[in-house]
Amino acid sequence: MKNEPQISEFKSKSGIRRIYDAFSYSIQGFKAAWRNEHAFRQELMLAVPAAIAALLLPVSALEKVALLAVLTLVLIVELINSAIEAVVDRISFERHPLSKNAKDFGSAAVFLALALAAMTWGVIVLPLIMH
Repeated sequence: MKNEPQISEFKSKSGIRRIYDAFSYSIQGFKAAWRNEHAFRQELMLAVPAAIAALLLPVSALEKVALLAVLTLVLIVELINSAIEAVVDRISFERHPLSKNAKDFGSAAVFLALALAAMTWGVIVLPLIMH
């Protein structure tokens, strides 16, 4: 039939196998990001000690969650930005305004996530340091 949608051969299965495959792909993604993405390595190397510090700080459980959440958000946005860059580069290395926009939008998203993390840490941790 000519109007049937094409289904990717890479489309996931169902059940336990899908969960296992999804977990495996996620691990592969983390490994690739660590290996190939300098910004991800830098942010992770800041996030790990910051996460440990967040857990040790004398703040409420909700504040600990907020501190950890913004660190995680930075990593999530960086991974999405890296995915956008990889897709753009896969299509073409040729300079194009739409490619530049896609990469710049991703970079702006990372900047906003970092700014939110800095503000959150400032609001929660700065009073502890000043007190």
